[in-house]
Amino acid sequence: MSVLFEIEDGIANVTINRPERMNAVDPATETELERIWAEIEADEAIRCVVLTGAGDRAFSAGADMKSDSGKSGLEYWASLNPNGFGGIAMRQSLNVPVIARVNGLALGGGMEMVLGCDIIIASQTARFGLPEAKVGRLPLDGGMVMLQRLIPEKIAAGLMLTGRMMSAQDAAAYGLVNAVVPAEKLDEEVQSWAQDIASCAPLSIKAIKATIRKTGHLTPHEARALSMPELITALESEDAKEGVTAFREKRAPQWRGC
Repeated sequence: MSVLFEIEDGIANVTINRPERMNAVDPATETELERIWAEIEADEAIRCVVLTGAGDRAFSAGADMKSDSGKSGLEYWASLNPNGFGGIAMRQSLNVPVIARVNGLALGGGMEMVLGCDIIIASQTARFGLPEAKVGRLPLDGGMVMLQRLIPEKIAAGLMLTGRMMSAQDAAAYGLVNAVVPAEKLDEEVQSWAQDIASCAPLSIKAIKATIRKTGHLTPHEARALSMPELITALESEDAKEGVTAFREKRAPQWRGC
């Protein structure tokens, strides 16, 4: 299987399983990832997703150049997946948080997938880059439009115009990465974040993610006044009452997702 998918205690693990190809994504893998994201969207029991690559060398090296479809650059641009590389780089319909577990190189489309995640936890050995210009390509699947919005423009331009790689430590310094840990601590750190998310009210998490994704282009006053369905659902939910009641009774809340 080119992608491994399992769910345990409300946490979905999605692993690109092509370590012999540095977890590069070929058309079959892209199709499978799209199927998995759709399945996750339809499963209300999933509270958090962890996306990673198999092995310890690479999160993903991006598109598998050996499986190049032969399309010209313009043909590829015209046929872009609206959800971005791997079905996640620019996806707007996924309402649960996605954690990128970056265990090595995240290059090209691999970095674009990272940019589409909500939280990024990286090993100290992780490296990030958009080297497309070095092979006459462009980071069309989310990289060019997302990176400059997530880190300072000059840093983003420098990475894309040179094809250089950024260390995990530098990525954290620019606010792209949430935590950098030794390789042997990576799983422990990722699980800590995932479990913390899963312990929160699911409707609150959905409303927060929706607000982050949908209001970044607005002024603070415009964003606060926006009546989003996710926000209204969370505020009117039984869970909103349960959270306060549980706090007063000094017990763990029992979330129902309604």
